[in-house]
Amino acid sequence: MSPSTEKLLADFKASKTSALARVVSIVENRRPESDEILAALHQKVGHARRIGITGPPGAGKSTITTLVARRYREAGLSVGIVCVDPTSPFTGGALLGDRVRMEQVALDDNVFIRSMATRGSLGGLAATTREIADVFDAFGFDRVIIETVGVGQSELDIARTADTTVVVLVPESGDSIQTLKAGVMEAADIFVVNKSDRPGADRLRNDVELMLGLRRGVGYGSMPAHHGVDLKRAMNPARVAREAAKDANADAWTPPVLRAVAAKDEGIDQLVQSLDKHFDYLEKSGALLERRRQRLVERVIDAVDRRMRSRLWQGGDGEANGWIRSRIPDLEAGVTTPYSVADELLAAHGHLVTRVDD
Repeated sequence: MSPSTEKLLADFKASKTSALARVVSIVENRRPESDEILAALHQKVGHARRIGITGPPGAGKSTITTLVARRYREAGLSVGIVCVDPTSPFTGGALLGDRVRMEQVALDDNVFIRSMATRGSLGGLAATTREIADVFDAFGFDRVIIETVGVGQSELDIARTADTTVVVLVPESGDSIQTLKAGVMEAADIFVVNKSDRPGADRLRNDVELMLGLRRGVGYGSMPAHHGVDLKRAMNPARVAREAAKDANADAWTPPVLRAVAAKDEGIDQLVQSLDKHFDYLEKSGALLERRRQRLVERVIDAVDRRMRSRLWQGGDGEANGWIRSRIPDLEAGVTTPYSVADELLAAHGHLVTRVDD
């Protein structure tokens, strides 16, 4: 490790915000020393609660993030915020700049906000979002809030990154059932219907609870055939889901569907309480340990993928790329297939993947 990196880590461990900002930039841009820094910080990771906030564009995610951060600050907790935004086509940086929209907490010394550009990464997060969350965790923040880019139905990576995932919906976001496609139901630990003072909010909330009830298998088919059946309850899966979400002794977690009007600071206290309740459930059920273990597995897989791609396509003076081009005529003529060429490539150039960097 170079003297400059050692000095940077010493300043980081001394809780200097300037060092935190430099480390975040190094990790986000994947500079050569980033792996060394992350390795040095690894033992300090695991203290912070990680909260993901996602939903369609215009749902009020930044406002809710700001208000939740403010509640945590009022409780004496420090907060790191990662805001993932679309990429500027001109600078390659974050397009929206969430610090502007989070002025209520942006100047707080115990709040650190980082805007990140997706840079083409899919799933609602930037490529190094999880690493930045680790950096915040190692710095000593009590809460790390990750706000996704707001691309709608595809932002499911947040569930692999956060301990608790909040999905924010709004009545005018369109067909409520369409909003719940593509695994969003499985990703959410808490739903928030923001702007709930607008028409259609109660219907949206009921639709979400209905889907949650149906997912639990509530319906005629699950009801026993005897005279003691409460038919009103059997015919209303939404009510069953609502009751299950309030049951503190339930074996399984049912996401609550909360009302909020973030612009008026309404419903935020209930959200913070639900966040605490979900974390308690994760700890007691053992799900927190399992989620964090799975996160470590995925971090190793990601690191292996990056190293393999780098070594294969950039190592050996580009010999793998040149070899592929030499096989283009056979591919065009149909003599061979891309899959056969891939196997041949690994057999001929696999040493590039297994080599150890100096």
